[in-house]
Formats: sequence, C-alpha cells, structure tokens
Amino acid sequence: MATSPYVPSAIDRPPPPAIALRNVVLSFDAKRVLRDVSFEVPRAGTLVLLGVSGSGKSVLLKLILGLLKPDSGEVRVEGEDLVPLHETEINAFRQRMGIVFQEGALFDSLSVYENVSYRLREEGGHDEAEIREHVRQVLSFVDMEDAIDKMPAELSGGMRRRVAIARAISSQPTIMLYDSPTAGLDPVTAHTINTLIVKSRDTQHVTSIIVTHRIQDALMVSSFVFSPEKQGLVPAAAKNGDRAAGGTQFLVLRDGSVYFSGNREELLASPDSYLRRFVE
Repeated sequence: MATSPYVPSAIDRPPPPAIALRNVVLSFDAKRVLRDVSFEVPRAGTLVLLGVSGSGKSVLLKLILGLLKPDSGEVRVEGEDLVPLHETEINAFRQRMGIVFQEGALFDSLSVYENVSYRLREEGGHDEAEIREHVRQVLSFVDMEDAIDKMPAELSGGMRRRVAIARAISSQPTIMLYDSPTAGLDPVTAHTINTLIVKSRDTQHVTSIIVTHRIQDALMVSSFVFSPEKQGLVPAAAKNGDRAAGGTQFLVLRDGSVYFSGNREELLASPDSYLRRFVE
C-alpha cells in the first residue's frame, strides 16, 4: 500500500527568521537607492550593517519598520510580509520593535520618566504605580535610575542614548534596531553604549540590527558576550556554546547593493580592497 509523504507539522518546522528581506528594490524619484537586497536575521541573532553614508543603511531600517514600502520585493518580520499590509496592521508589528536613533530622539519637553513611560501609556492598561516601577527597572538596566526626574537638556549625549535604549526596551520588544547609536560619542561613552547593546541582546534574547560607521563597535558586539555574574563583558570564547556573539553576521552595502555578507572571521580575512577600508 502506498504511503503518503511525510509533511512536517507546525511543531516540526523551525520558526521563520525574525527579519527577512527578499529581492528588495527601492527608488526615490529617478534615483535607485536599493538594488535587489536580500538578507535574513534569525531570532535572537545579530546583524551589523556597514557602509558609507548614502549606501542605504538607514533606509533598510525604515523598510523594516514599515515606514517605507519597496518598489518590489518582500520585507518579512517574524514571517509576515509587511509590504501588502495596511498601516493599522503594520502598527501591530512595530509594537514588537524598539529603535534607538543616532541622536537619541528624546522628547525635549518631557522628563526622563515621561520619555521612558511614553509607550506604556500609549498601550494603556497600566496604572501609575505599575508604570513607575517598570520605568525604574528599565532605567536601572541602563544605570540611569538616578536621572528619572531630569530633563533631556540636563543629560550628556551618552546619557541621552542610554535613556533612549531604556525607552526602546520598555515595551519588551523582540527586535531592536540601532541607527548609529555611538555616533559623535567619545570612546569611553561609546563603550558603555555597546555594552548595553550586548547586555540587551544576551539577557533579553532580542534580535538586533546595528547600523554603524565604526568597525570597532561592530567587532566588539561580535567578540564579546555579557556575563551576569561579572556584570560586564567577557570574550565570547569564554562561554562554550554561546551563539549570541559568534552568530553575529555582517552586511556591507555599497551603492545600494549587498557588497559583502558573512561573519566576523570572513570579513577580517577578506583581501578585498574596499572591505579593507572598513577593517583597517
């Protein structure tokens, strides 16, 4: 008797990637901005986006947020293609994402507490005591609890970025997008921000996309993991079986196209003269 072929059940099938772009093309007027871009990021994985100014890095983040739609191709978030969805449907996916902009983008007229609690108030269903306790927890995560009642104008650039990270993680997103989070910061402050990115990735298990011009930042997040015991970073090799740092992928854009896709070792070992500019 003939047997029916085995069809994997939903339980057997692995979950779709957290983010997947398929053959994305985008133009602004007559200028082609993205040319047949494809990549994917597994759940709890990390992708570092490198490229010179104007190569399309920030545009990709806007596509993933559903703020832009491509001329053609797919933009999938946790298995769902955002391209054909209406704005109200896309909003449901945005609720799963947190974003940290280059300058922090805090509301200048709101205190740190009001900035971090903003999204919780939009969601509704929380009383004031719950909101304040949650805000204190996320500010403690970024070592900014003492600044809860300060205004953004009273904070340094690095402190504003840390508050921006607290605001982004306040709704417990499954995806974090970072748009040049250390731009304009001194090396010590940049190190603090990178440590928070790694801490969020490794303790909250979020999927991360990091747009950066700084190769030192990219190498840091791909080489270290956060140790809860030491409350700091340790080399990834010190934790056997770790996937967070070792699974970091790099994507280099050039003129709107994917010029390189691979891991840290492949990037560092490449003899390509264009890639050497980023590494060196």
